[in-house]
Amino acid sequence: MDLGMTGRTVIVTGAPGGIGRHIARTFAAEGANVVVTYRQAHDDAERLAKEFDGRGLAVPYNMADDDAAGRLVERVLEWAGRIDVLVNNAVYWGADAPTPGRAFESVPDERWLGVVRTNIEGALRLSRAVAPVMREQKWGRMVHISSSIATDGMAGAEYYGTAKAALHGFSRSAAFNLGSDGDILSNVVMPGLTRTETNEHIITEEIEQHITSVTPLGRLLNASEIAGPVAFLGSAANTGITGQAITVTGGA
Repeated sequence: MDLGMTGRTVIVTGAPGGIGRHIARTFAAEGANVVVTYRQAHDDAERLAKEFDGRGLAVPYNMADDDAAGRLVERVLEWAGRIDVLVNNAVYWGADAPTPGRAFESVPDERWLGVVRTNIEGALRLSRAVAPVMREQKWGRMVHISSSIATDGMAGAEYYGTAKAALHGFSRSAAFNLGSDGDILSNVVMPGLTRTETNEHIITEEIEQHITSVTPLGRLLNASEIAGPVAFLGSAANTGITGQAITVTGGA
């Protein structure tokens, strides 16, 4: 299927990460110009952007910086003159990854507030910054990467789940607002635990057995299997799916 992405410009935040790099590569394979944003992984981002034969650009972007979204949009417009797709993929875990068994009320204010505010405000700021460009073009796609934790829950991930669930409410209402100004769509993709190059060390045999036992496919998905649906929802081939939260977990 031709996704109609040749010459279009896509921003993928957190692109050097496990799922992000596959999303970026999938859009690039469809002929898009891909902006690879990073917070710390400068070398990884530069290597990824160079894979795209002059159609890739690595740009620093820190979700916690109030002014970062504006600077990113300005840089992308200087480079490509347009912004067609935003994939809000970057995530901020804070000082602690989810810790099952830890009482959520014991997490210090600065830590849980950092997770909630950085993830929610970062995604919303960048969505706000690209929206005027998409409205002027009368075309655009936003795909917000959430997590199955937002609906299924997980002990220890209360604040991360809160931040991801907020994307659902924002995207649903934004779909109505953006859709009134053109062919502009907004959706959420919810992966479950996904096998990537960066998380093999945390996927224990016990975790894998549990996930596969409740998954119709009987296995974990890999990052490229998440990237495919993200690329479709963010493409010109998607003309009718908006305001939705799509679960991509292998049926779990």
